[in-house]
Amino acid sequence: MPDLQQLVIFIAAGWLLNLTPGPDVLYIVTNALRSGARAGIVAGLGITAGCFVHVFAAAVGVGALLATSATAFTVLKWLGAAYLLWVGVKLLVARPQADVADLRSLAQSQPPARLRAVFLGGFWTNVLNPKVAIFFLAFVPQFIAPDAPNKALAFVLLGVLFNVNSIPVNSGWALAAAWMARRDAVQRGMHWLDRAAGAMFIAFGARLALSDNPSR
Repeated sequence: MPDLQQLVIFIAAGWLLNLTPGPDVLYIVTNALRSGARAGIVAGLGITAGCFVHVFAAAVGVGALLATSATAFTVLKWLGAAYLLWVGVKLLVARPQADVADLRSLAQSQPPARLRAVFLGGFWTNVLNPKVAIFFLAFVPQFIAPDAPNKALAFVLLGVLFNVNSIPVNSGWALAAAWMARRDAVQRGMHWLDRAAGAMFIAFGARLALSDNPSR
């Protein structure tokens, strides 16, 4: 494990990275705007669960395979791009809620099945993005000493720390978006927010589909 100074830098860098808007943040904010803080927090937890998959996969070598195998990277890249495009199209064609009261009611009471879907959506949004695996391979080893006796264990511990630290940041995004959704002007414009979010998801999907393996 790194010393205290390096650990503080690692935590601060992780928070800054999690504050950077991207598909994960957009997914959290979209769900919080539509369905309240609880849905946004659940979306964040699903994304964090997906990050754990990448951490443990990288520790056992799957991440290295994605970094070195063009075929493996391309397969996962196209799966991830297709999923992001599917989410974007769903938002673009979503029917608007009947009125502001309906949206507020939805934000206050979210059925368990819907929350499971939100969690799984966040999970797959993250798992199907090979760039997340490449990120962990590029970022975490910088904080592992070259003479560390068990580099795989150090990688897992730092990856777990990164993911745990992302929870308050993701929850903050959800709470901020839910607060915005309580404003009448935002409620009335929710239909157009769905359209904007859908277009952004499609853009993220297209960018992922057109991207090259970052290890090249």
